[in-house]
Amino acid sequence: MSIRLDQTVPFGRSLGEYELMFWLSATDRQRRILDCAAGPASFNAELTAAGGTACSFDPLYQFTGAEIQRQFFSTLDHVIAQVRATPENWVWRSHRNPDKLRRHRIGVMERFLVDYRTGQGAGRYVCGALPTLPFEPDQFDLALSSHFLFLYSDHFSQAFHLQSIRALARVAHEVRIFPLIALRAERSQHLDPVHDQLQRDGYRVSIEPVEYELQRGGHDMLRVCRP
Repeated sequence: MSIRLDQTVPFGRSLGEYELMFWLSATDRQRRILDCAAGPASFNAELTAAGGTACSFDPLYQFTGAEIQRQFFSTLDHVIAQVRATPENWVWRSHRNPDKLRRHRIGVMERFLVDYRTGQGAGRYVCGALPTLPFEPDQFDLALSSHFLFLYSDHFSQAFHLQSIRALARVAHEVRIFPLIALRAERSQHLDPVHDQLQRDGYRVSIEPVEYELQRGGHDMLRVCRP
């Protein structure tokens, strides 16, 4: 899938954020993890440095680190300005305030960039897009997807969400998705029908509260397990 870099907002999250968003335990960190729609997250770099096994998957990886960095800084202050303008939409438990959020996002980007080229050579950053996954069945123990599925519900259909989650469940024993709200900070219109259809398909599906909340109301994770 080809994307236009100037139409992306390449923000990534850290290992610490992933641990809170996805309830990652010490045991989870030892599993084979696929991070799907990972963007410039430092999760892969940090987990690999700690001895874990991760593969990040995103169409963003068709671009160089320098290109991704330029786009990040071209959008950063605009995003932070939007955050400042809508204080009612944010919870400052993890990041305290917009300034600290900005510094954190820069730190995540820097950590990603240090690892990016080496990780590409090692096969840890794979270019591609849902719902087509170039991986073998059961290649991973756990698939994570942060800030893509359900968040962009106005851009992607219910059928796309179902197809993507089934694809993730083909290559991993368990799938976890966060958050479950759309860009307007409202519960995704696709969540309930997708949840119910997956249950009818025989998957074990649950919606679970987590410890991370930045967008107000974005504090739930979807867990999907094959029967």
